[in-house]
Amino acid sequence: LTPSAGFGWIDAMVCEVIYTFMLCFVVLNVAAAKKNTPNNFYGLAIGFVIIAAGVYGAGMASGGCFNPAVAIGIDLSSYHKGFGWCFIFMIWEFIGSMLAVGLFRVVRPEEFGAEKNLVAELTSEFLGTFMLVVTVGLNVMGRTPDGAWSIACALMSMIYALGDVSGAHFNPAVTVAILISGRCKELTPAKAGQYMGAQVAGAMAAALTYAGIYNGASFKLGPGAKFSYGGVAVAEFVFTFLLCFVVL
Repeated sequence: LTPSAGFGWIDAMVCEVIYTFMLCFVVLNVAAAKKNTPNNFYGLAIGFVIIAAGVYGAGMASGGCFNPAVAIGIDLSSYHKGFGWCFIFMIWEFIGSMLAVGLFRVVRPEEFGAEKNLVAELTSEFLGTFMLVVTVGLNVMGRTPDGAWSIACALMSMIYALGDVSGAHFNPAVTVAILISGRCKELTPAKAGQYMGAQVAGAMAAALTYAGIYNGASFKLGPGAKFSYGGVAVAEFVFTFLLCFVVL
């Protein structure tokens, strides 16, 4: 049990914090939040966190434990190759779990005797967008063969966790579509602007995070090989339409 080749211990531990946070945060929101339970999707939401992070993306840096019991088990099974990394992994996994508890209290104040507020909704949009974008970045940087599965699972798990908090837009285009449609009377133009600000902030924080994990490396946003900007425009138009249409 060590960081994967090409990654330092800080890179691996950042991945362990982020996705242990995600795992615990989703568990709290889908299996413990009074407003969101009982439900029939908690197992799906929790399980798909592991697909989002463990095999792809973050798993390429740390191996994808996200659980002290898993870290101990792996370290013990390979004790003849060296033992002790499990204790380092555990420390950072517990940090991730504590972050989950703190932010659970922020996004669901009604669970603790307070009233739901705008801070809860904006934090929800920030966190959901952060987890989506950091998963996209880690998959692209890691050149994972099935990144679409990982990205979709991250989005799905965070929607299950936060859908009843902010609507789980996690995308300025979705926010604009919902605003223009008039389907959400609570979403005023001013509030939509705040949502989009939180989403952009989450995306920027995620970009800095995955670039940091890859030692400052990143990737250029533009057409893939053999494709033109015209092709990009068509693809973005069609699938942004599809996404917003399904959301509505």
